[in-house]
Amino acid sequence: MIEKVISFLKDCSYQDIPDAAKDNSITSFLDLIGVAASATQTDLSKIIRQHCSSYYLHNPNISKPSSIWFDGRLVNSIGATLANAMTIDALDAHDGQKLTKGHVGCGVIPSLIAFMQSEGNLDPKTFLSNLIIGYEIGTRAGISLHRTTDDYHTSGAWISLACAGIGSNILNLSYSQTREAFGIAEYHGPRSQMMRCIDHPSMVKDGSGWGAMAGVNAAYLAKNGFTGSPAITIENGELSDIWSDLGSRWYINEQYLKLYPVCRWAQPAVEATLNLKKEYDIKLGEIDSITINSFHEAKRLEGKHPATTEEAQYSLPHPVAVGLIFGKIGAKEVSEELINNEEVSSLREKINVTESEEYNSYFPEKRFADAIIKLGNGKILKSGPTEAKGDPENPLNDLEVKKKFEDLTFSVLGMERSKKIYEIITNYHSLESMEEVFSLITEPTN
Repeated sequence: MIEKVISFLKDCSYQDIPDAAKDNSITSFLDLIGVAASATQTDLSKIIRQHCSSYYLHNPNISKPSSIWFDGRLVNSIGATLANAMTIDALDAHDGQKLTKGHVGCGVIPSLIAFMQSEGNLDPKTFLSNLIIGYEIGTRAGISLHRTTDDYHTSGAWISLACAGIGSNILNLSYSQTREAFGIAEYHGPRSQMMRCIDHPSMVKDGSGWGAMAGVNAAYLAKNGFTGSPAITIENGELSDIWSDLGSRWYINEQYLKLYPVCRWAQPAVEATLNLKKEYDIKLGEIDSITINSFHEAKRLEGKHPATTEEAQYSLPHPVAVGLIFGKIGAKEVSEELINNEEVSSLREKINVTESEEYNSYFPEKRFADAIIKLGNGKILKSGPTEAKGDPENPLNDLEVKKKFEDLTFSVLGMERSKKIYEIITNYHSLESMEEVFSLITEPTN
């Protein structure tokens, strides 16, 4: 399949891409920029941005500088990719794809912008077509890697191939150089174990920043003659069915958007409990206990008392509790301020998570949970099997996407700047240059 993949990469033009794919890519772009803006408030983002500004200095003799988003500091493209991808990953509100069990755009968008800034390329059609190409390659690479290894790896393990691919395009690498870039990226992409971070949440998160950085490095290394082993997730003949529909099946149309900044596996439980609260007008003081039935991976999120935002984002009881108490789950609700809230802590203690073999059988194509709320008077309320909203089968509408963007950005960027970014990106097809977009996401926050 390597010939088909590289041909798709090199030959797919803006005109070849269906309008629905373009529209969905614009929505994902908007969503991820909103997540990045809000995530700059996290310690993870602050640390990685300082790190990259210190150790990834721009060399004007090599290229133009790339920007650390919402920060103002200029670094080289490798540092910008690392800083911005890890910033997005710092707040678990970014888009994803069910079969990859991970997130494509988190690494692809930062690497693409970094490459284009470093090359002085401001063409909107080049940006959007390569963004979609990145999603197509990244999603298939993720599915391929899951099929060929029993170890559940982070998104960084396969994002690296997508970033190397679009980098090869922006740098105008030859066929042979592009093949080497894929091989280097796959070999050096982090095969980090996702469940380690689920069981012990920390700032390493989903490996997205490191994987994206590996892909950017791979493209530059291939340009300079460095060689890599063949990328088996592409070149293994047993995986050809995954790659054979490039250009006919558009995985950008099969990404989900999140309503809440917590692990996707916890969100069916949140939906189930919020639906019960709305249906029965439950008062918090009436709740005696809550039982969540879900799939195995969701049960692994059963930690009741997080101490950090990373632990809160990988907890199921926490978003269920704050959702029931405050009626919403945003960046503030996974911050230390509400992690330590006594009312939240008390309700988390009442939440228990059990594993359903039936729901296990549907995963990862379907992620179900149901909730059972027992009231103090002995009454038992049950939800049916519930999936989280935002999946391709039940997408967020335009108003929900806009509200999420505003909730993430108003307090960080201010209303005027937030609205300007929203208007420019949602009217993307009329753009003649990416200059204003890049400028708006480069300027530091107040």
